[in-house]
Amino acid sequence: MPVFGRYLAAAVAARTASEGMGLAVMLLALERTGSAAHGAYVLTAWLAPHVLAAPLAGAAAARAGRPRLFHVGALAGFTAAAAALALLLGRAPTAVVLGVAVFGGSCGPMVTGGMSSLVAGLVPAGPGRDRAYAWDAATYNAASVVAPAAVGLVAALGSAAPAMAALAGTCALAAGLAATLPYEPPLGAQRDAPHRTGPKAGLGAGLSALWRIRELRAITAATSLAFAGLGSLTATSVLLATRLGSPGAGGVLMTAFALGALAGSLTFGRITGLDPGRLARWAMAGTGVALAAAAFSPSVPVAAALFAAAGVCDGPLLTATLRVRAACAPEGVRTQVFTLGAGLKTTAASLGAAVVGLAAGAPPQALLSGVAVLILVSALLHARLAPRGTAAAAAAATAPPAGSATSGTGRRTPGAP
Repeated sequence: MPVFGRYLAAAVAARTASEGMGLAVMLLALERTGSAAHGAYVLTAWLAPHVLAAPLAGAAAARAGRPRLFHVGALAGFTAAAAALALLLGRAPTAVVLGVAVFGGSCGPMVTGGMSSLVAGLVPAGPGRDRAYAWDAATYNAASVVAPAAVGLVAALGSAAPAMAALAGTCALAAGLAATLPYEPPLGAQRDAPHRTGPKAGLGAGLSALWRIRELRAITAATSLAFAGLGSLTATSVLLATRLGSPGAGGVLMTAFALGALAGSLTFGRITGLDPGRLARWAMAGTGVALAAAAFSPSVPVAAALFAAAGVCDGPLLTATLRVRAACAPEGVRTQVFTLGAGLKTTAASLGAAVVGLAAGAPPQALLSGVAVLILVSALLHARLAPRGTAAAAAAATAPPAGSATSGTGRRTPGAP
């Protein structure tokens, strides 16, 4: 199997495990304790470390003398935590279960942004790499479709424990595949930019790059704000379906959105001639418009069609975000930038879900309209913050001169990824 094919297989396996954990935790907690609150506590312990561990994981990956061992070790840690929760949840003392969840969640940033940071080392810069990021984004969307359905099916046939054990096995497969990947850049990338040169990146170097480099600041702020809305979409879809007379159709709406996002990432996300910043803005604008229309749908089928349209627009957003990070992140802090960006979006999504939980008594039309407005504002925010010109030009303009040290972020050659 080609190298990038092995990467995609590893990414699909790892992200399927990550996407399925939330549902598996809730179902297993209900099955063994009868308490959804207990499951919520464990899930919070699993998700909270994503943003807290992101800078630590990114810095450690950048400084690791044996990056293969670090990446595979993170996937193995995720595997071990998922397997332990399958055994301990509802049986062991709560403190032990929460500790295991915190450990597993701390490995989460390497499953998401950490793995995406490897793409730049597997595919040389150019249209081929842009297409590679479209495929990478599709792994997230595919996992969001497959994982909940698989967990729900296994749990319905027997128990949630085998479903969680299956997720652990899936992540173990990802670890095995990741061990076969090269962890040095291809020849084209070696010519484009020095690899692991310059001073080692400090713990705050990734955060500094997100703030200092205007294109990174723009895409991070805009997507974090957008995900505060998208994170509440699951709960909002259930409320909307209830208003339309089909409480169980919330899952149908979210499946339509996920399938649309997968289609969007595999079609529009593969457009390499369009500047990724502009692609991100159009993606957010289209998603916001489609969801605003869905808020006033007269029936579930119409709402599902509009959710699918919103997904098609949202699909290229992740591809564009990954391309901006790869083009603009300094070589020494690329992994930190990817893990921090993923952690910030996860946190924003959690906050959005919490807000909708507090406002669940409001009319669903108002809630979904609020989500749509938030995403539209995100597009405007990016337009306001992003520099003019392409992301590559912005990266070259904001990069320090070759050979200069900048806050421990390493050297960057204009035009390098």
